Amino acid sequence: MNITIIGAGAWGTALAISLAASHRVTLWARNAAQVEEMRASRRNQRYLPDITLPVNLELSADISATLAAADLAIVAVPTAALRSTLQQLAQSQQNFGVVWVCKGFEAETSQLPYQVAAESLPERFQRGVLSGPSFAQEVARGLPTALTLASSDEGFARSTAQALHHARLRIYVSSDVIGVEVGGAVKNVMAIASGICDGMGLGHNARAALLTRGLAEITRLGLKLGGRPETLGGLPGVGDLILTCTGDLSRNRQVGLMLAQQHDLPEILRRLGHVAEGVYTVREVHHLAQRLDIEMPICEAVYRIIYEHRPAAEMVEELLNRAPNLEFGGS
Repeated sequence: MNITIIGAGAWGTALAISLAASHRVTLWARNAAQVEEMRASRRNQRYLPDITLPVNLELSADISATLAAADLAIVAVPTAALRSTLQQLAQSQQNFGVVWVCKGFEAETSQLPYQVAAESLPERFQRGVLSGPSFAQEVARGLPTALTLASSDEGFARSTAQALHHARLRIYVSSDVIGVEVGGAVKNVMAIASGICDGMGLGHNARAALLTRGLAEITRLGLKLGGRPETLGGLPGVGDLILTCTGDLSRNRQVGLMLAQQHDLPEILRRLGHVAEGVYTVREVHHLAQRLDIEMPICEAVYRIIYEHRPAAEMVEELLNRAPNLEFGGS
C-alpha cells in the first residue's frame, strides 16, 4: 500500500517509521527546510532526535506529489490544523482513504474531528479515526502498541486495519467513531488533572480515584454525544486514560505537574515545545458541558485553573469538599 502521512511531528514520524517496514510510506512536512534536514540526518531532530529514520522512508514537502499515488492518507496534524489540512486533501483528484489521528475538539465550534471531516471532505473519500493508548516514542522504537480504527464504513475500517496491523502494532476495528473520539479528547484533560494531583503529592490513592471519576465524566459526555459505553471502557477510553494519566511521556500530564508548581501557562507551553491538546480541549469541554447540562467537576476544575487562573490547591480543596453522592448515577 502507498501511504502518505501528513505531518512530521512526533506521532506522524512514529507512524511513518512503524509502517515503513510493510508499506511504501512518504512523510510530508510543510517546512521544506525541515524535510531537507531530515533527509540529510535521517532523523527528526525536533520531535524524535534519538531514532533513525528507515532508509526506505520517503520525505517530501510537496503535498500534491505525495498524494498522487496514495492509497491512504494518514493526517497527523494537531486538531487546530485538521480542517485546513482536510480541505487541502479534498482538492486532490485522486481517490484515497483518509485516516486522522488527532485527539480533541475544534476551537470555537466544539466539533469532534469526524464532524470537521464531514464538512471538509467530499463523500467520495472513505474515512476513519485511529486512536488509542500510544506514545509516539514507543511506537517509533517498535514497542508493542494496540490501537482502534473507527469508521462508519465497516468495510473501510476492516481493510485499513488489516493493512496497518503488524506484530508490534495491533489494530482493532470499531464503528463507534464518537466514542473513540470523545475518549481520545477528554483523557487529555484528565491527564492534566492527574499531573496536578501528582505534582501536589496527593498520593496514589488520590490518583486512582481521579482516574476512576474521570472515566465517569468521559463516559457521561460520550454517551450524551452518542458514543457507546463499551468503547469508553476499551482502548480509546480507559486504555488511553491510564496511559496518559500515568506515563511520564505524556505532555498533558507534564502540563499538570508544572501547574502544580505554580508555573504560568505561557511558560509551560514554551518549555514543552509540543502541542498539549488538553489545554485547548478543556475549554471546549467546558462549553459543551454547560450547553448539554452535564456535570464534569474534574474538567471544570482544570478549566478554572487554566482559564480563570485559580490556584490548583484551591480547586483541589473544592473537589475534595464536594458533598458525597451515589457512585453510579451521581457526579
